[in-house]
Amino acid sequence: MSHSSADSLRMIAWELTRACNLACRHCRAAAVDEPTPDELSTRECFDLIDHIASFAQPTIILTGGEPLLRPDLYDIARHTTEKGLRAVAATNGTLLDVSAARCLLDAGVQRISVSIDGRDAASHDALRAVPGAFEGALRGIEAARQAGLPFQLNTTVTTQNAEQLPDILDLAIRLGAVAHHIFLLVPTGRAADLKGFELDAQRYEAVLEWLADQYAEAPIEIRATCAPHFYRILRQRHIPTQARGCLAGQAFCFISHRGDVQPCGYFDQPCGNIRETPLKDIWENSPLLCQLRDHAAYEGKCGACEYLHVCGGCRARALAATGNPLAPEPLCAYIPRAWQRH
Repeated sequence: MSHSSADSLRMIAWELTRACNLACRHCRAAAVDEPTPDELSTRECFDLIDHIASFAQPTIILTGGEPLLRPDLYDIARHTTEKGLRAVAATNGTLLDVSAARCLLDAGVQRISVSIDGRDAASHDALRAVPGAFEGALRGIEAARQAGLPFQLNTTVTTQNAEQLPDILDLAIRLGAVAHHIFLLVPTGRAADLKGFELDAQRYEAVLEWLADQYAEAPIEIRATCAPHFYRILRQRHIPTQARGCLAGQAFCFISHRGDVQPCGYFDQPCGNIRETPLKDIWENSPLLCQLRDHAAYEGKCGACEYLHVCGGCRARALAATGNPLAPEPLCAYIPRAWQRH
């Protein structure tokens, strides 16, 4: 299948560790205090990077847990860069000082993301479940700024903070972020227990319509993640974009701290493990990944939708809601044209 060729692998989120100093209520990883004994070793990490560079040129997102808790983070980042791959890192910011930011830059990390989920300490810390997390993140951002390390803000949208999005975007611009990426909650990991935090389809659509307004106007890059309908809305408005919705298994995969490969971090079904099977083989031949690439197999209104190829629906959300990754996206308000005639 030509689509599954190596050149389609454009981004990998790599969970270097499950260890984290926070206990966020929406954590995909349900992260823990200490590193687990089954983490990939430094040698295994280097070997994986060598293998990836032998068949593809993806951006590598070094994430966790909290990747700064991994003592060999800078070595892994440097090895990634030396192999010609683009390295970025995702951190909660609380452990980042100017020295760490300079080390990341020296290792070739091109950008970091820092998660901010509220316009102030009260709202952010409520979701992060650790007092002082907001102030710590702002200190980390200031350290990145001083070191000249480009940063973006990531915000997971819930019923608790949806009203604050304009303020959080203003904060991102004021802090000097190069981008603001909006994530729509996927109910997996710790977030599975967040009943009442997920927006309903109508509210979701309203948030994405607001985001589309900002997409054209804001002075920084705006992206929506785990919100594939955003790319339908941009096309409905004739706003030019090459971006498309759910990339799980299409152009993106996730590698866990112990080497399990998943379509994305929220899609809790392993497709193989890099300790047993080379990543290239998993990427090209995993039955689950091949299934996700076959848009003709998508069911219900997703299968009937004229925007299927630009949106695709969130496959992780479909899986979490129904147990079937090919089921319709449960939080989409749009009725496909083919169904409007009925």
